[in-house]
Amino acid sequence: MSERPHKPVPREAAFFDEQQDGVDPALVTEAAERAAVLLVRGAHDSADAGVAERLVHLADTEGIEAIAQVWSHAAADSLAGCLWRLYLLRSWVYADPAGVARQFEAGRSRAEFARVVAGVADPPGPDELRQMIDEVLRGIASGEFADVLFRAAAFARVVAAGRAGLPEVPDADVRRMLALAEQLEAAGHLELSRGLG
Repeated sequence: MSERPHKPVPREAAFFDEQQDGVDPALVTEAAERAAVLLVRGAHDSADAGVAERLVHLADTEGIEAIAQVWSHAAADSLAGCLWRLYLLRSWVYADPAGVARQFEAGRSRAEFARVVAGVADPPGPDELRQMIDEVLRGIASGEFADVLFRAAAFARVVAAGRAGLPEVPDADVRRMLALAEQLEAAGHLELSRGLG
């Protein structure tokens, strides 16, 4: 009786075993969205008055880098993607309040309807812009999430209009802010259509 030659054991099983410690991007996306849903829906349903303040300061306590790791790759119309854009906007306002105020001021007359929706005090100085962006984030807990998105979108639209009128601002920066405004606005409409407001 002749022996059949042994086939080598495929390394496939070993390969997959070696990769098991890697993070599955689909699981990360699912976890990020679940965390965002819990944060937004849980905050809105909470009777704890401190929840809104914790939401406002989430990037301060956890770091914008940590938030970026969790939510920055999420689709713009997902809750995770919306939260990333909201916290990024707040971090930017706090990092350069005078520059943001200058850009907002430059866009006020070019985007009057958006200026009204954004709800920034007049005149829009650095302190007023910080107060407005914090108020927007407090709205996650106390208001309708679609309204939060529309206010943030309107703010970004005014800033984009302001950037377009400033000669030292590159076109790419104008387009980036306009894209942010459009993403937040589209997400607000989607939120309304879901009936979750």
